[in-house]
Amino acid sequence: MSDNSVYANPLITRYASREMAEAFSDEKRFKLWRKLWIALAESEMELGLNITKEQVAELKKYADDVNFDVAEKYEREVRHDVMAHVKAYGDQAKSARPIIHLGATSCYVDCNSELIMYRDALKIIKKKLVNVMDKLKNFALKYKDLPTLGFTHLQPAQLTTVGKRATLWLQDLEMDYLNLENLENTFKLRGVKGTTGTQASFLELFNGDSKKVKELEKKVVAKMGCDKVYGVTGQTYPRKFDYNMLCVLSQIAQSAYKFSNDIRILQNMKEIEEPFEKSQIGSSAMAYKRNPMRCERMGSLARYVITLPMNTAITASTQWFERSLDDSANRRIVIAQAFLALDGILNIYMNVSENLVVYEKVIAKHIAAELPFMASENIIMECVKAGGDRQDLHEQIRVMSMQAGKNVKENGGENNLIELIKANPMFAAVHSKLGEILDAKKFTGRAGEQTVEFIEAEIMPILDKNSSDLGLQGSVKV
Repeated sequence: MSDNSVYANPLITRYASREMAEAFSDEKRFKLWRKLWIALAESEMELGLNITKEQVAELKKYADDVNFDVAEKYEREVRHDVMAHVKAYGDQAKSARPIIHLGATSCYVDCNSELIMYRDALKIIKKKLVNVMDKLKNFALKYKDLPTLGFTHLQPAQLTTVGKRATLWLQDLEMDYLNLENLENTFKLRGVKGTTGTQASFLELFNGDSKKVKELEKKVVAKMGCDKVYGVTGQTYPRKFDYNMLCVLSQIAQSAYKFSNDIRILQNMKEIEEPFEKSQIGSSAMAYKRNPMRCERMGSLARYVITLPMNTAITASTQWFERSLDDSANRRIVIAQAFLALDGILNIYMNVSENLVVYEKVIAKHIAAELPFMASENIIMECVKAGGDRQDLHEQIRVMSMQAGKNVKENGGENNLIELIKANPMFAAVHSKLGEILDAKKFTGRAGEQTVEFIEAEIMPILDKNSSDLGLQGSVKV
């Protein structure tokens, strides 16, 4: 039963998936703490400390049975979340109580569990990102040869194709994917470092045996499913990692924002629309409206994610010496919400990209309104081939272009440049060729070929590598 009398985070209730919400849940966090305590105790036992198999077995018995209510009671008393959970775990695994957290500092469970949560959340982001890429790939190939007006400065420019334009969105995501992969390939745990990163407490436990301390860290990290560890730390893992990670999330948000803005403009032009459901209402007042709410929501969430790296930059730059605790409350909010918001963005991105509606006749109409101007040089060249004077032809077509422009802008009429050319005997040499000259496909250059070449060379290797993750469908909660 929801409590409507208190604030509910819309990232949970409206935007992010259950999967991503679970990735940052207390249940996951505290089960990871217990897994880390088990890995530490078991590894210490294997290296000769006075810890029994029975104690380790009892820790494992309660690994997934977190007594949250007991831990909450202890935290109200001791004002320390890690020690509250040590006590609560000890109440269950009574024989192991004396050796839980042996030699460790709070950041042993805090930092390592957080890093694992981020690693798992990045996998969710990566999976959804490649699914967006797959859907855009299909769209690009379907419309690779469909001419459309290109725009520079938001003014009509040379023609491109609908599919080629989609490769620009794809290329942004490709760059994001490569950044994600780099983050994944360089991922490290904090490891077993002690209170200020010197491993002094563990060196004491092993009577000065550095080899055993180093082996302890290797064992624990391996049990937690990782093969890399930071060589040196203070009390925490380097907070610059948070900044690097949120920069990657921000860049994905930037790509999504760019796509959403392009689609919103195209929807205004009635060329391409995001999906609009049968019972969907665009406006409470204007019943006829088909507002691009999905793309607007993408942009809104993206704007939030894009701003967050600065927060982590400040945190990284204000870590006094071995650490400062003023990062704790901030990081609980900022990092999780960055992932939740981006998850919401990608859910919408998948939904929009697989359901885009293309209005080919409107696109053709817009081309017809601009192409005569763009084709003027081709018309001049054909007339010169037939013996005409290039300078006279240029002046004539300039004057007629001004007349056609006036007809459009001042009279609200159509672009009648072709009719003016047909009526001008100076252009008699092309009168029978105008249909061929004005074939829009002749003005798109290598757009279709570029689309296929780019997808085959750069996108398909990524999709093939992640083929087992493809097939997701995007959804919009409300």
